[in-house]
Amino acid sequence: MANPLYVFDLDKTLINGDCAMIWNASLAEKGIATDANFVQEDQRLMALYDQGKMNMADYLAFTIAPLTHLPIEEVHALAAECVERDILPKQFSQAKTLIAQLQREGIDMLIISASVSFLVKAVAQRLGIKQAIGIDLQLNGDRYSTQISGIPSYREGKVTRLKEWLKTENRSDVTIHFYTDSINDLPLCQYADVTYLVNPCPQLEAYSAQTKWTKLKWY
Repeated sequence: MANPLYVFDLDKTLINGDCAMIWNASLAEKGIATDANFVQEDQRLMALYDQGKMNMADYLAFTIAPLTHLPIEEVHALAAECVERDILPKQFSQAKTLIAQLQREGIDMLIISASVSFLVKAVAQRLGIKQAIGIDLQLNGDRYSTQISGIPSYREGKVTRLKEWLKTENRSDVTIHFYTDSINDLPLCQYADVTYLVNPCPQLEAYSAQTKWTKLKWY
């Protein structure tokens, strides 16, 4: 019998907000992102993401640029601080309950997100989820660059990265339960064995009319 694997999108699925936007706002607040229009441009780009139209390479070139002069250790420390102060308090109560239940039952969980991996992993650790996949960045010595390493976990790339993870973990006997809010995750919704829509966006809500996917209202 196949073992269940619970796979979660992160932003607006487990967290009532977008972790990358919260992170970018914190960079502006701390004076690390010095462009006066940084937050405004981030919001413009994320509006394109919500429509399923964002170019991920362009987005990362803009939003990661302020970090390229910082040592990786400092970036990670800033991310941990942001997660603790600004992101964890936004966890959906139902998500917290479900994660605790799955932990008690010993069921494997994985977060797969289109945010950068250092932020996704920092959030996952604090949520109590051991496995996490995000967009990996190429390194420039002991600093992050704005260039993507490997296949980005975005749109169809989430399916590819999940398949790679399953192969690496030698996990062919799984029933995949997937939770998301976003139209960008439609390929993974279709790939999963069981799909749950958490406060789905209008595009995913419309598409789901032709499916038997379960809709959840989390707050």
